[in-house]
Amino acid sequence: MSSSSDLQFKGYAVHDTSKWTEFKVIEFQPKTADEHDVDIAIQYCGICGSDVHTITGGWGDIPLPLVVGHEAAGIVKKVGSKVSEFKVGDRVVVGAQVSSCMECNPCKTDNENYCPKQVDTYGAKYPDGVVAMGGYSTAIRAPEKFVFKVPDALELDDAAPMACGGLTVFGPMYRWGVSSKHKVAIAGLGGLGHFAVMFAAALGAEVTVLSHQANKKDDALKMGAKHFVCTADDKWEEPLNMQFDYILSTIDIASKMPLDQILGTLKINGNLHICAMPDDEFKFKSQTLAGNGASISVNHIGSKKEANAMYKLAAEKGIKTWKQVIPMKDVGQGVQGVKDNSVRYRYVLKQDIDA
Repeated sequence: MSSSSDLQFKGYAVHDTSKWTEFKVIEFQPKTADEHDVDIAIQYCGICGSDVHTITGGWGDIPLPLVVGHEAAGIVKKVGSKVSEFKVGDRVVVGAQVSSCMECNPCKTDNENYCPKQVDTYGAKYPDGVVAMGGYSTAIRAPEKFVFKVPDALELDDAAPMACGGLTVFGPMYRWGVSSKHKVAIAGLGGLGHFAVMFAAALGAEVTVLSHQANKKDDALKMGAKHFVCTADDKWEEPLNMQFDYILSTIDIASKMPLDQILGTLKINGNLHICAMPDDEFKFKSQTLAGNGASISVNHIGSKKEANAMYKLAAEKGIKTWKQVIPMKDVGQGVQGVKDNSVRYRYVLKQDIDA
């Protein structure tokens, strides 16, 4: 790989949000290389629900054609002269963010994921005007701040989906301080939820899964949950009144979330943390929170500090992604499976483009 200005990467791009399962290989220009950048040859990339929201236009207009994917894992092929953390040959991943100003208070306090000038891994513009392209591709270039090292104990295809799907749920639990002192509920058992169950259990919490799909009970228990509650059952919430310290929701359709019932299962001053970002809106009255003084919070991905802690925990506890690995050329099938919620529980694309 070269750092020349005419370097071209290749990737599977969507060209029309009305034909979002149709991808064609394009060549694209990476960001202008600088001394802090790491060039990575991608071997695997997870399919995230965010990718589907993006390519369907659910989150608004996007620049086209666009290569999405922000769970890219691979091998370092080139490093800039001021890169100190990585060397050629390292196994690494890139998540959902590839740049920030590095000067504001968030950036200086391990909160770079809240930088007002952050650049998303795809669809956003770098300061040089280049539109960022994602991991359904042969390679990615990113500043070392936004590259995470993969521990030797983790396989790359397990590490890839953790870069966003894992970090998005681990980050808030890590910040909140989930531990063996807490009763935690995970609402929704999908791509995000399955990570949340495994990480909450690894942090020592007593975990309950809340799901409207009764056929996921066995999976939930295998992932580390102690209890499973089917929210399709009448009055499911009554035995759980004021039981949980912390609830993390990964439900991806706001209108299908039993918000009032879920809030009622929190202890006094308990917290409902919403990780998913549905296309539709949540609606609730503040009175719903008054009965137990509960609060609602939301996060945006996670920081590098949190990512490093997550990968360390995954390596120590032997956490593996529940995944289906498919060739990158089958990306259309993969995004459709995520949209239909038929995947168990993450698709991971394996590189097949001739670089």
